[in-house]
Amino acid sequence: MEKYIKYCKVPKDMELIFMEQATSDDEVLAKAKDADFIFADAIKEVSKKLISNMPNLKLIHSEGVAFNKIDIETAKKLNVYVCNNRGANAGAVAEQTILLMLGLLRNVLDGDRKVRIGKQIETKERMMLEGVVELADCTVGLIGFGAIAKETAKRLNSFGCKLYYYSRRKASDEIEKEYNVEYKNLDELASECDIISLHVPVTAETTNMIDEKFLAKMKKTAFLINTARGEIVDGEALKNALIKGELGGAGLDTLSPEPVKLDNPLLDIKEELKYKILFSPHIGGTTEGAFRRMHQGVWENISRVSAGEKPINVVNGV
Repeated sequence: MEKYIKYCKVPKDMELIFMEQATSDDEVLAKAKDADFIFADAIKEVSKKLISNMPNLKLIHSEGVAFNKIDIETAKKLNVYVCNNRGANAGAVAEQTILLMLGLLRNVLDGDRKVRIGKQIETKERMMLEGVVELADCTVGLIGFGAIAKETAKRLNSFGCKLYYYSRRKASDEIEKEYNVEYKNLDELASECDIISLHVPVTAETTNMIDEKFLAKMKKTAFLINTARGEIVDGEALKNALIKGELGGAGLDTLSPEPVKLDNPLLDIKEELKYKILFSPHIGGTTEGAFRRMHQGVWENISRVSAGEKPINVVNGV
């Protein structure tokens, strides 16, 4: 975005071409076929066609952490670096994760609505009788244990939560001690946690990993939090679990596909169930501080490649 250029070291002789996210490959090639670098929104597809027809291309850089929309194999074959901004928005996304947890525990959507229609005291009395659970009394499971999960763990430790995690690779004893976490396999995590929070990238392995079978293993009172990517959750399975009362609720910063349309199954849910889902518009990592750090990271990598050096956070093995 143009507003963050002032924080970055942009070479004065570099020509910048700005395009909308919806710009087609043909339009990009018509305007910028000879470009050396692509600076892409994390949800913008960078296709084989585009990469193959830009002869000067040296680097494709995701603005954020995700890179699943970039054809990394084609880029690798053509010796084009693909990089992301790993960790740059970790604190921001962790804050959003905590927000969704607290919002569900305190039922903020329904509470706000009831106050606005003059039913404050009735709602207070009902919630007192039903019981409001504190975050401190929750066992939280983190699926994935990268930068965002670690920042989330830091914040949850401040609340006093019991923390478990699952990752393909178990962390060292030192890391587990530092973040006060304990390793569990996925089945244990699903069955033992009051809140499960997703922090994995989109891969063939993680796509729809939160499916009917996984949700059936969760506590009926448990909450699912997704500030990673919508593709990780089977939306129909989640909707059905909520309808059947097999899950306490869900806090979702991301849905699939994006942009989200009104025909998304999780938007088409009965009135009495809609407050079991707390949505946010994929803003977890979009704070000003995160954008500033991400844009600085992109331009630092562009400078490295321009100087004949290897960039950092390469994700395609070049």
